[in-house]
Amino acid sequence: MAVNSYKEDEQSIEKSKIQTLKRLFSYLLDYKWQILLVLLIMGYGVAVSLINPLIMEAAIDDHIAVKDTEGLYRLLGIALVVNLVLVITVKIRMYIMAKVCNRILLTIRQELYTHIQKLDFHFFDSRPTGKILSRIIGDINSLKDVLSNCVTTLIPDGFTVIAVVVIMVWKNPKLAFASMLTIPFMGAATFYIEYKAHPRWQTFRKKSANLNAFIHEDMAGMRIIHSFHAQEETEATFDTLLQEHRESFIQAVRMSDAFGSVIDLSWGLGCILLYFTGIVILGVDQVSVGVFIAFGTYLNMFWQPIHNISNFYNQLVTNIAGAERIFEILDTPPAIADGDIVDRMPQIVGEVTFEHVDFSYDDKVKVLDDVSFTIRPGETIALVGPTGAGKSTIVNLISRFYDVQSGTVKIDGHNVKDVSIESLREQMGIMTQDNFLFSGTIRDNIRYGKLDATEEEMIAAAKAVNAHDFIMKLDKGYDTELSERGGGLSVGQKQLLAFARTMVSDPKILILDEATSSIDTKTELLVQEGIEHLLAGRTSFVIAHRLSTIQKADRIFVIDDGKIIEEGNASELMRKKGVYYQLYMAQFAV
Repeated sequence: MAVNSYKEDEQSIEKSKIQTLKRLFSYLLDYKWQILLVLLIMGYGVAVSLINPLIMEAAIDDHIAVKDTEGLYRLLGIALVVNLVLVITVKIRMYIMAKVCNRILLTIRQELYTHIQKLDFHFFDSRPTGKILSRIIGDINSLKDVLSNCVTTLIPDGFTVIAVVVIMVWKNPKLAFASMLTIPFMGAATFYIEYKAHPRWQTFRKKSANLNAFIHEDMAGMRIIHSFHAQEETEATFDTLLQEHRESFIQAVRMSDAFGSVIDLSWGLGCILLYFTGIVILGVDQVSVGVFIAFGTYLNMFWQPIHNISNFYNQLVTNIAGAERIFEILDTPPAIADGDIVDRMPQIVGEVTFEHVDFSYDDKVKVLDDVSFTIRPGETIALVGPTGAGKSTIVNLISRFYDVQSGTVKIDGHNVKDVSIESLREQMGIMTQDNFLFSGTIRDNIRYGKLDATEEEMIAAAKAVNAHDFIMKLDKGYDTELSERGGGLSVGQKQLLAFARTMVSDPKILILDEATSSIDTKTELLVQEGIEHLLAGRTSFVIAHRLSTIQKADRIFVIDDGKIIEEGNASELMRKKGVYYQLYMAQFAV
């Protein structure tokens, strides 16, 4: 039973590899005319390479042996012309294939990047950024030689091998048979090496991704590393990952390098068998010098393509793991996507309804349990409660960053699953705890919320959240260049810019998830004034642990263990002396 299961697994892996190759090489079909031209050029090259030994044989036996100088020069002239043309066509072939392969890699990288942007948050939550980068950059780059050599090596060299065998058999069947006696040995050895090498290259790819992921995380968290003086610990981890990466590479290369040794051994044994058969078995008198030289050349022409094909096969085994990892992502369907038939969300008025909503991130533990409520247009709703209670999950479902397991989320009576994601989110402003800023100017970062925003709209948004004054104090004002993640600005300043980016989009529904947590109290009061002015008549959801920021909310939902356990405005909840009252007193008791 175990043996049968093992065989099925091996067959499944082999089938998967074949499907991956078919899919990879299908990209070449978009360039069929260029490929056809390359094949014609290479067909000429193969023909020239096959003719050259015959020219050499004729030069020796038909001209040199009989001292026909004129005929010899004429033959050499013809050989010179056809070989010069070959040199020119090789240059053209290399240019065309390089251009085609670069375009294919560009296509694959664009497809991968576009698809990744469509994937849901669960995909990114479960994979380190470094591993994703490894696939977009490293794995795709590794495919260039495979695509190029598929056309320039596999097809012409395969044809060359067949043609050489036919010519050798036509010239002398016995010498041909003796020369190719080592082929079965080479085939068996090649199969064994491939069987052992493929899983080792898969392991190497995984170790490479682990190393990239660690480096990316390490660079992003450098401030924390220095704060806790953890350089030695991170260096030890890096050394361990580097050693694993090195060892996996050595193991893979050690096995793959055996390809060359097998081919060289087969080639050498073939030469020995050729000359042994020609000299000892058949006798020197039975084979002319020209035939011997031609056969020796053809033998080299037979084994050189075999060597090239083996190197290509070795390269294929090396890089097929990268192709599998790329197609794995391309085949990952986004959990959050538009259905087959969706409508465009009309202009949002602002009514939000949850009807018996259940939600779980892992299909095991419920984060929300039978949650129901209705928010009237223009209301400001505050969500409070302990960490992990489900506050952020509620606003994530409104934005459809995740889908409910059961129940319905509606905006203005429209199920969020029945409208396009783009038309839904473009009418929402979402401000999270992560005040991520992109490299570029301050102007670029604010306009990210609305790419066609006018200068007046951008400045108005910055003024509304009290960001304009500190921006104008910078050397270049709104044209100040920011490094990655807004380096050079304080945490509060970065949060103000993120606030302005949200405001400029003129959202119909605003979601503030701990959005003022990094702003000092004085600035927060100014920001609150701006929010009240800009969001008059708009529906907003505010998640805040600092209860002083939500005293003017129309309603406060106290959430615990996935349920709304209390509801009302600040005064009503204080009079109830329930959970909200206890939270408030815990924060403000002297």
